[in-house]
Amino acid sequence: MLAVKIEGWHTELLRDQGSADLKIRHVTAAVLALGVVLLAWAFWLEPASLFNEDHELFIPNWPPSCDAMRVAVLADLHIGSPFNQLGKLDRIIASAHAAKPDIILLAGDYVIHGVPGGNFTPPEDIAKRLAALSAPLGVYAVLGNHDWWLGAKRVRRSFEAVGISVLEDASIPIRSGKCRFWLTGISDYWEGKHDAAQALRTVPADAAVLAFTHNPDVFPELPSRVTLTIAGHTHGGQVYIPFIGRPVVPSKFGERYAIGHVVEGERHLFVSPGLGTSIFPVRFLVPPEISLVIIRSKPPAKK
Repeated sequence: MLAVKIEGWHTELLRDQGSADLKIRHVTAAVLALGVVLLAWAFWLEPASLFNEDHELFIPNWPPSCDAMRVAVLADLHIGSPFNQLGKLDRIIASAHAAKPDIILLAGDYVIHGVPGGNFTPPEDIAKRLAALSAPLGVYAVLGNHDWWLGAKRVRRSFEAVGISVLEDASIPIRSGKCRFWLTGISDYWEGKHDAAQALRTVPADAAVLAFTHNPDVFPELPSRVTLTIAGHTHGGQVYIPFIGRPVVPSKFGERYAIGHVVEGERHLFVSPGLGTSIFPVRFLVPPEISLVIIRSKPPAKK
């Protein structure tokens, strides 16, 4: 009788052990499958995607006569990075037009340097495609650090040759009906002079100012007379891990200016996550987007 019980216990133990091994194999297979899905998402699906995202900003000092102005921001194109060739640029241009912006701002970093899996695309070819962009109030550009590393004069010359105005520490008046404001381009924080005083030299003291630049790290240096500043550069960190944050943000301020609408006192900044990739061809929970910034002087009245 004892022998029978021991043999039964042994058989049951082996059965339990086999069931546990099967569960472990199932869990391991599920973890591996999830890992494959996440890798495919981060290195393929998300970098290859394209979104138009609306961002409604309420800026108290914005002129009511310019209310609901639509600003399309194309930042960090990095043409030549994986899934971001000239064909993708054509899609970006079509999507930008579909958003019906009043003005289009190109916020720098049009070329790439050493992205794994990427292919260098000359700025002349990029500019020829971007020449198709149009908006009622115009298309304007600033240069990014990658453009400076390649050759700021070459990139600027390529853009101006196709009729795209490059504003480097300079301002121009924008007028449309009763709407009046100044557009100010500030050169790159790392490689340009980023001379705000020079950029604003011709702007009347009481004028509304929409500034745009590549790197948002210049924001604390800008005077309060700048109504809104728009920037790119950070790519939103390219990777966002829930409950942890953005492990890598190319800014001396960490995540402070990583993405989106930032308000400090009465000063406003918007940072676009951009469209391409740099260094590593990965995006996770920070998809490429054309940022459509809709500027309002006040929230709509409650019904």
